[in-house]
Amino acid sequence: MKQFEILGNKDTRSGFGEGLLEAGQKNPNVVGLCADLIGSLKMDAFKNAFPERFFQVGIAEANMIGLAAGMTIGGKIPFTGTFANFSTGRVYDQIRQSVAYSQKNVKICASHAGLTLGEDGATHQILEDIGMMRMLPNMTVIVPADFNQTKQATMAIADHVGPVYLRFGRPVVPIFVKPDANFVIGKADLLIEGTDVTIIACGHLVWKSIEAAQQLAEKGISAEVINMHTIKPLDEKAILDSVRKTKCVVTAEEHMMNGGLGEAVSQVLARQFPAPQEYVAVNDTFGESGKPEELMVKYGLDTINIVEAAQKAIQRKS
Repeated sequence: MKQFEILGNKDTRSGFGEGLLEAGQKNPNVVGLCADLIGSLKMDAFKNAFPERFFQVGIAEANMIGLAAGMTIGGKIPFTGTFANFSTGRVYDQIRQSVAYSQKNVKICASHAGLTLGEDGATHQILEDIGMMRMLPNMTVIVPADFNQTKQATMAIADHVGPVYLRFGRPVVPIFVKPDANFVIGKADLLIEGTDVTIIACGHLVWKSIEAAQQLAEKGISAEVINMHTIKPLDEKAILDSVRKTKCVVTAEEHMMNGGLGEAVSQVLARQFPAPQEYVAVNDTFGESGKPEELMVKYGLDTINIVEAAQKAIQRKS
């Protein structure tokens, strides 16, 4: 089985910060807006390099989205930055009306998503945001897997014309994507080829899926692992090519079971190739305050849960 080299350990939000700076260096129309969380979103470097292109709007997220939408009319490419909970739940009306419906070229960049926000607790650990954003017409939704891929995605969305939701996080996680890897919006990455079960993951669960595939290999099970970094538009061909071969699938995400990656995959399979599917996701509950890794274990988002889900999916197809 393919072995992955860990190139380091870093938070994905730092990948966003570096990608934003580089995007700003390449394109003078790139501007940054932040809702009083410059350090948390790692937007310092962009702010220092381009102070005339950076706007601190304060704790006024709805205003930030409105400003960003307006800036696009003058040809600017605005990147908004705040926590995922405030990037979506607090400003959903503004995103729906001023960005998605109006097809404005706004990049909504959201950090501190999911259970790995840890001690900040349920009020900040949004687990519904992927579903909220993928339901909006015209919206592209991206959830990269590590530092390098987050940087690559940030630079890619600067060139993409149209509304984008980019989701990343705070915890330090292994870096395994090569720094020169080609990031293509809407094109999944096949990480490991296998024949017995397909594992489709996004965000922090991609590395855990790689670990699960390694553990499954020790049990004589060949798992195919796909990094579905783009939730919308979804790479349906990658899903169907894999599941037609393995005949069963596991989806893994740091998100609610309803509305997220798993539901998107199930819609594809229900229409075109029905197959047993198991979900590794939060099951209709809010999170709580705690250490990130302990929360991931408690809510069933760990490597062992992916292994068990794969075994269950295989049993269901036989």
